[in-house]
Amino acid sequence: MALIDLVAGARPNFMKLAPVQRALAGVVGIESRIVHTGQHYDAGMNDVFFSELGIPTPEVHLDVGSGSHGAQTARILERYEAHLLKSRPAAVVVFGDVNSTVACSLAAVKLGVPVVHVEAGLRSFDRTMPEEINRILTDSIADLLLVSEASGVENLRREGVSEDRVRLVGNVMIDTLVTELAHADNGVLARLDVGEGKYGLVTMHRPSNVDDPEVLTRMIDTLFELSEKLPLVFPMHPRTLNAVESAGLDADLAERKSLQCLPPCTYGENLALMKSAKVVLTDSGGIQEETTYLRVPCLTLRENTERPVTTTIGTSRLVGNDPTRIRAAFEEVIRGEWPEGSEVPLWDGRAAERVAEAIAGWLGASDVGL
Repeated sequence: MALIDLVAGARPNFMKLAPVQRALAGVVGIESRIVHTGQHYDAGMNDVFFSELGIPTPEVHLDVGSGSHGAQTARILERYEAHLLKSRPAAVVVFGDVNSTVACSLAAVKLGVPVVHVEAGLRSFDRTMPEEINRILTDSIADLLLVSEASGVENLRREGVSEDRVRLVGNVMIDTLVTELAHADNGVLARLDVGEGKYGLVTMHRPSNVDDPEVLTRMIDTLFELSEKLPLVFPMHPRTLNAVESAGLDADLAERKSLQCLPPCTYGENLALMKSAKVVLTDSGGIQEETTYLRVPCLTLRENTERPVTTTIGTSRLVGNDPTRIRAAFEEVIRGEWPEGSEVPLWDGRAAERVAEAIAGWLGASDVGL
């Protein structure tokens, strides 16, 4: 029996881990163990996901908490290394691009434990983003690289990664969306008094949009302006709420009824809001993918993306944090002129099965019961 660790640390990891854990449960000869680093320590940002997505309680919890990138990454590395020394798995599976991903990969590879990276090969080509550094470093030391879209294969080929280490498997985040779509909490629309297709959804948390008070004020002013044409719903990341309060913008937000600010939503609530929105404004990579699958217009509040398929054949357009570009794109949506987008290859709800098959074949598991 081959024991493998599935490492999660932040909310996006859990959505990717859930279908992979279920798919691996059907593989004879492999036992998986969930390791929760505690990178996201707010119950509203992660614990609810375990019950909502049916993820088993983690067998290992590193309790690292918050901190600077350096301090947090170091704590994860130190604590995961200690875990590996006590209970060595046959392999470590990491997801996405958060600090937990690179730290646990480093701890494993230094001890000679093979690493599998799910969602490998994505590149924004913007090294000011901590996530880009995490992606590059993780891919450079991973033994098996499982890729969600064709651009990732090309990026890894250009970087000189041996093709026998790379598999194009599709997007496991879409697996979770497909599974949960029928259970999405449509009651949230009634609670917020918004009608299907009669509001926009906003999510925003990246440093480029919220850390500078001047930029944040400009973004909030733009949202106020847009909300006069179409009501907006804004579930607010704790990081964004802290920035709003520090900038003294919370009082203005409380007074604007056309821009509804909420605490973080559950996945089901967020999915219901997303699928019924007329438009989504976001700086989240995962939401770019989900809106593309759902064929919902997406204004991506970034200057670049590591998920280019969402802009080439999907429903996303890069508008940055420039009010002029945001307004122009928003008006296109209102006028009904936004492209419908196309289906992305292998974003079919079965990527986790291909992940499990790839891992089983790589480990030499003799019987894959999928």
